[in-house]
Amino acid sequence: MSKLIYLDNSATSFPKPDVVYDFMCNFYREHGVNPGRSGFDAAIETGEVVFNTRRLLTELFNGDDPNRLTFSYNATDSLNLILCGLINKGDHVITTNLEHNSVLRPLYHMSIDGLADVSYIPFDENGYVHPDDIKKAIKKNTSAVVVNHCSNVLGTIQPVKEIGRLCREEGLLFIVDGSQSAGAVPVDVEEMGIDAFIFTGHKCLLGPTGIGGSYVRTGIDPKHTRYGGTGVRSAVKTHLFEFPYRLEAGTLNLIGVAGLKAGVEWLKEEGMNKIHEREMTLYRKLRDGLSETENVILYCQDGNESRNPVVSFNVEGFEAGDVGTMLDVDYEIACRTGLHCAPRVHEQLATDKIHGSVRFSIGPFNTEDHIKTAIEAVREIASIKK
Repeated sequence: MSKLIYLDNSATSFPKPDVVYDFMCNFYREHGVNPGRSGFDAAIETGEVVFNTRRLLTELFNGDDPNRLTFSYNATDSLNLILCGLINKGDHVITTNLEHNSVLRPLYHMSIDGLADVSYIPFDENGYVHPDDIKKAIKKNTSAVVVNHCSNVLGTIQPVKEIGRLCREEGLLFIVDGSQSAGAVPVDVEEMGIDAFIFTGHKCLLGPTGIGGSYVRTGIDPKHTRYGGTGVRSAVKTHLFEFPYRLEAGTLNLIGVAGLKAGVEWLKEEGMNKIHEREMTLYRKLRDGLSETENVILYCQDGNESRNPVVSFNVEGFEAGDVGTMLDVDYEIACRTGLHCAPRVHEQLATDKIHGSVRFSIGPFNTEDHIKTAIEAVREIASIKK
């Protein structure tokens, strides 16, 4: 494992900063009790860690009320809560071909159940969705626009500020999947006009798996889709309507919240923009090296527009999965191959017919040597005669 070159950070960041591991271990040893259920000191201290994590993330996204920052298992869990809680029978929803299955599948089930009509906006040759195309798709019954802030396949960061402005002008809900952007690039829910911003903890926020959540702006109140204990006002027969309880039922993943807190604090200390700039320097070296390699096809990698350090490619004559196996077995390079849980991206690129692509995604702990090794490995594979 020590020799592993990890280039699958879009799936989950690895390794985590040491402070994340240390804080999780110490927190659970000393404060692994249930907050909000009892009044003893350890429970109160645990509750303070939870609230401080809400506050840290609310500040990171420029929200105005930490109680409207709620936790869930992951982004998929929160997207289900938000989509099912805000979309009503007969609504028309606009989304894009860039979406992850965490958006596509809930919307598809709403569609086949006759609850909602869904339109899918394609991206351009560089991997970006244009606000004008969204505007053209608006119908009388359109209620919401759902956009992937940053593509997990292409790395392209969408013009959410412009889309958010359009949604405000048209009176539409704007729901943003920030799974790949939270912790990587600045997010300002007010400036971007975002009504519900969904995040996961285990990617760019550098926390553990099993923790995510959403920030929902004041005035937007998703209906309940799950019910249970909250630790307060237990005599009330219905699930509580106020935040954060509105979207949280049962005991939180406390060790996940603790790890997320440590990850966000590390990001703030190191400087999110500084980390991103360094990753993008490595990205440009990787992209340029692969683009100069014969028999390698890159997807939507032209220019230096707004994006994350992600490269999707294929080697002519090889299945993506076979390239991934060779990178793993022969070079100890970990990457992702296939459709990346984003089938409509590959359908538009026509890579679905060849079972997807190979994806390298760079993280805070990658080095120039990692990138040089990855480029050379792909060159050697691409030189093989089949």
